[in-house]
Amino acid sequence: MDPFTVSAVIDAPRERVFAFLEDLANHPSFTNHYLVDWHLTREDPVGRGAGARFRVKAPGNRFSWCDVTFVEVERPRRIVEVGRGGKANRVRMVGVYELTEASPGSTKVSFTLQTEPATMSDRLMEAIGGRAWLKSRSAKALRRLRAVLEGVERAGQRVTVASR
Repeated sequence: MDPFTVSAVIDAPRERVFAFLEDLANHPSFTNHYLVDWHLTREDPVGRGAGARFRVKAPGNRFSWCDVTFVEVERPRRIVEVGRGGKANRVRMVGVYELTEASPGSTKVSFTLQTEPATMSDRLMEAIGGRAWLKSRSAKALRRLRAVLEGVERAGQRVTVASR
């Protein structure tokens, strides 16, 4: 799938936003409207090598488990996660969080997602709505991230290695 990018401006310093995003255990607090049943893949959820497994709550999705791992962490501007999902984990994914200073004390967060469907059926699923669905859910996730970091919404429970 061609990459898509969504973004939001958060009224918080870039270092604070980065610290929150760099800790993968925080991600369910703003993505749990479409990514559920989170499990960390190692004890330390912060920085390069942090990983998690979760389900994507998409309509008609029979193969919902995905996993991601942080492969690049450039403080305080960029986090790159790679993962796989779909049937037999054959769909590759790359997600990139980029943080730039929007104005003094506020941060623009951009999230870009690119998937690489392995088969014609995977490409068909993306073409008939998977891409648009993921883009709208990702945009909502950034709005929720803003609400959490600005104190409008309470952060949910952090995920651990053995539980949701």
